[in-house]
Amino acid sequence: MLEQLMTETAPVNATPSTAPPAATPLLQLRGVSKRFVQDIDLAARIANLLGAGHRASVVHAVADVDLEILPGEVIGVVGESGCGKSTLGRVIAGITPPTDGSVSFLGKPVAAMDAAERRAWGLGVQMIFQNPMASLNPRLRVLDIVGEAPVVHGLVKAAQKAVYVEALLHQVGLDPAYAQRYPHQFSGGQRQRIGIARALALKPRLIVCDEAVAALDVSIQAQVLNLFLSLRRELALTYLFISHNLGVVGHVSDRVVVMYLGRIVEVAPTATLFSAPRHPYTRALLSELPTLERTRRTYLPIQGELPSPLAPPPGCAFHPRCPQAMPRCKVEAPVLRSLRPGHASACHLDDPVTLPTT
Repeated sequence: MLEQLMTETAPVNATPSTAPPAATPLLQLRGVSKRFVQDIDLAARIANLLGAGHRASVVHAVADVDLEILPGEVIGVVGESGCGKSTLGRVIAGITPPTDGSVSFLGKPVAAMDAAERRAWGLGVQMIFQNPMASLNPRLRVLDIVGEAPVVHGLVKAAQKAVYVEALLHQVGLDPAYAQRYPHQFSGGQRQRIGIARALALKPRLIVCDEAVAALDVSIQAQVLNLFLSLRRELALTYLFISHNLGVVGHVSDRVVVMYLGRIVEVAPTATLFSAPRHPYTRALLSELPTLERTRRTYLPIQGELPSPLAPPPGCAFHPRCPQAMPRCKVEAPVLRSLRPGHASACHLDDPVTLPTT
């Protein structure tokens, strides 16, 4: 239904096309990992003196991710809840620092940037969150929610803030008179448009959309997605679009990244991924994608539960749930291997090498 609404209401040329190749990626990740560590409390430390053996808890949210984002393209990131999609988006946006690895913006590692370059990175990458009511300050009017940051960073003068905000509200499809209202006076779709205007206010080059339409009604989702596509053409924006909805990702993305338990298991152009997926996890996800076919079919969920990021399984993280798992999968983690230009998969089924027998 969502795809039909998007098609009916989509502006001309809204369907994304493959982004042209660029010499320098807009943003690049190399070996990026993020671990969250929770130290033991005082009671556990005292118990350890008596030999209890309590240890700190370590959540492996993102593990050894390599990714390049080219100017002007839309990358979709999909996977089950808890696979690290949002954490990856926060690392890219600079909200959460990586534990390991490097993030580069316009070819320069963030760790090697001076203050001016870090400021350019901070302004150049913005994020739109899933719940607009939680991400908008309820005590501020829209005028200040959208206009405060560009004034602080010197993009506009304080005297020009009202005119600047009115232009942004008009650009995202809201009445400029709404600038004097508070977030609670809007619907969910209107609040998300305010969040979009706030991100646009800093004139970014890359916008990370973290489940930006998941909390909206289906018809409103279509309108907001079409707004994203229109802004992409008008402002030459680049998107990292995080979603659990494969139908939405297939509509808006040029490339799709599939994540499982913090790792990228497959990446490919959208058309290739949907027509010829290689990783068993990707195939399982796509097999459950609802279609408009009239033939009756039975949908079978992926067997088992997503393993805990506190204790990832050895070898391939997907092997406890994979119907094609081999003995090798239990002891050796597969690497993300290029299958053809633009298409890579992390699966031993694509590697003819096997473990020696003992």
